[in-house]
Amino acid sequence: MTQPTHIRRERLPKVLDLFCHRGGMAMGYHQAGFDVVGVDLDPDCAAEYPFTFVHGDAIDYLYAHGHEYDLVHGSPPCQKYSPLNAYNHKTYPDLIAPTRTAMRAIGRPYVIENVEAARPEMSDPILLCGPMFGLRMYRHRLFETSFPLATPAHPAHGPLCTRNGYLPTPEKPFMTITGGRHSKAWQRAAAHAMGTPWITTIQGVCEAIPPAYAHWVGQRALTHLTPTRAVAA
Repeated sequence: MTQPTHIRRERLPKVLDLFCHRGGMAMGYHQAGFDVVGVDLDPDCAAEYPFTFVHGDAIDYLYAHGHEYDLVHGSPPCQKYSPLNAYNHKTYPDLIAPTRTAMRAIGRPYVIENVEAARPEMSDPILLCGPMFGLRMYRHRLFETSFPLATPAHPAHGPLCTRNGYLPTPEKPFMTITGGRHSKAWQRAAAHAMGTPWITTIQGVCEAIPPAYAHWVGQRALTHLTPTRAVAA
């Protein structure tokens, strides 16, 4: 009887997507060639997260399982740094430093993403924005990485953008995506502009990061990874 042949093959590199929300970053890493697992405390995210979802504390999961991944991404909640917090004066946890500490303890290459106002809490981050990737929206986000990352050219913010929940117009073709009491039509337009059509809630799209950002970061991360081999029958 012929014995089964065991074939050695490269497995996909695995990325751990912490504070994953509804998967904007996850989709970009998937498009870059990663197998993605997301972790979030909000169980409602599971309904729309497009890949494997784990309901739980992100940092606890990182300490327990981070060594199983080739790359670790974290998007700690940004409310503490949001300009809106200057008005509501709420107390939010600062999770950037604890996330970085856990990532460094695990020893895997890592990425930390957050809003522009969090720059003082981040270590030498680069800034990404929609027009860098041909997106008709302005959305500044910072990325701190454990590997070298050069900022791409940032086109001038020339085209005007709509605000306060208004839909784009020929005169103002770009969108600014922020929270508020927006219409369902606005939510769909925002999801389209972001490249996240599977997200169906206003809060979900307002908290999402365009997949194009993670696609770009993920492609560059791959040059610094050496995935292990898996044996398959």
